[in-house]
Amino acid sequence: MVSHKMAQTMKISFLGAAQEVTGSCFLIEATGVRFLVDCGMFQGRDAYQKNVDALSFDPRGIDFVLLSHAHIDHCGLLPRLCARGYQGPIYTTAATADLLAIMLADSAHIQESEANWLLRHPKLERRLHRARQSRAEPLYNVVQAHACLRQIRSVGYRTEFKPHPRVRCVFQDAGHILGSAIIEVWLDQAAASKKLVFSGDLGQPGRPVVNDPAPIEQADVLLVESTYGNRRHRSFSDTVDELVEVLENTIKRCKGNVIVPAFALGRTQELLFLLFDLTRQGRLADLHVFVDSPLATQVTAITLQHAASLDAEAKALLQLQLTGESKLPIHFGFTESVEDSIKLNQIRSGAIIIAASGMCDAGRVRHHLRHNLHRAECAILITGFQAQGTLGRRLVDGAQQVDLFGEQIAVHAGVHTLGGLSAHADQAALLEWLRRFKRAPAQTFVVHGEGETAQGFAATVRKDFGWNALAPAPGAAISV
Repeated sequence: MVSHKMAQTMKISFLGAAQEVTGSCFLIEATGVRFLVDCGMFQGRDAYQKNVDALSFDPRGIDFVLLSHAHIDHCGLLPRLCARGYQGPIYTTAATADLLAIMLADSAHIQESEANWLLRHPKLERRLHRARQSRAEPLYNVVQAHACLRQIRSVGYRTEFKPHPRVRCVFQDAGHILGSAIIEVWLDQAAASKKLVFSGDLGQPGRPVVNDPAPIEQADVLLVESTYGNRRHRSFSDTVDELVEVLENTIKRCKGNVIVPAFALGRTQELLFLLFDLTRQGRLADLHVFVDSPLATQVTAITLQHAASLDAEAKALLQLQLTGESKLPIHFGFTESVEDSIKLNQIRSGAIIIAASGMCDAGRVRHHLRHNLHRAECAILITGFQAQGTLGRRLVDGAQQVDLFGEQIAVHAGVHTLGGLSAHADQAALLEWLRRFKRAPAQTFVVHGEGETAQGFAATVRKDFGWNALAPAPGAAISV
């Protein structure tokens, strides 16, 4: 049990990713120390206003920040935090530190571009303002994004560091994306030391490119994600079979294009690996793959720089490429300029276009959807989680038409959801990870899952393990 002394002196505030998937941000306050774990951006319904209202605490009172990984829903408000007065260090893994340099700048660039576009279209801006989705004022700019990087401190996996005299930390591999971390924190209070564990986003075991999540055996307080805590993914082999079927049917038989909204970080690199490997196996041929995301191209380059962090299968395939043994019937194109991106919309058949954003709420993929959604011979491949309120979620839920750039577009293309490609652990994998604990945490908080999912997974943990588990409400501040 947590001591009475501890209960008086430690509080966790769930400022984001509480009964929702995005906006990950947790404030820990104990005697003599205040720190954040993650500082992410909200996405989906009412996201802009929620991001404006976030960071309700005084950033100048924070001692340090621990960051689990470089996805924007975990790191996207760091520049805003620093611009509002935070001057302390931000600790993360070496790969994440490299990725932040491009992820945060890209986020700022998108915000500035959207704001400028809306200023040129005042009628749409007024409509968004009435719907509480106004984006005319960026949350931060490119200059602030670059300035934030000066506060990043990189630490290797399994390396203990002390961000504060009373705090020790270790990053373990979360197996979610390149550089993702489970964060172990030992907090010295009074005569005792209590261990907190933040799962971050856990990956699905047995997946290509990244390693399996590291096992953790003990915690006094545990925060565990639950993105897919209510379901099991289709097996990876069945998912790959479906991927092959969709590509063959759309490209060879229907003579259409395949549009893949993909997260620039993680999902794009895994898809490239899969397509290359399937071609090597002879299951696919004559593929024309276009990565229409300068950000994804940069992320892919950083991934290659951190090859030592990849799993054995990815390293072996990379070696084939480096030795020139990869002369296979697959053609990759990486577009950079807007002009090159526009040219892709002139392709009527045979193209696999991978473009951000993964939830279809921004970026170049919206233009490709505009040109292909109405065509029955085309297909849309959804390969990751789609938050409530996003365009991607509306497509998954079967919308017959969607709004793109103020125009109603009919949905005639096939929409295929490949859940087995998710970078998140499913319910079975989450429970298996929890089984590695040698004793029950005194308190388990289920986070990073939509309301019913998080509450349901907490109930499953209580039933299966007998643990003290709950899903905190958004904004809850709980003494432990």
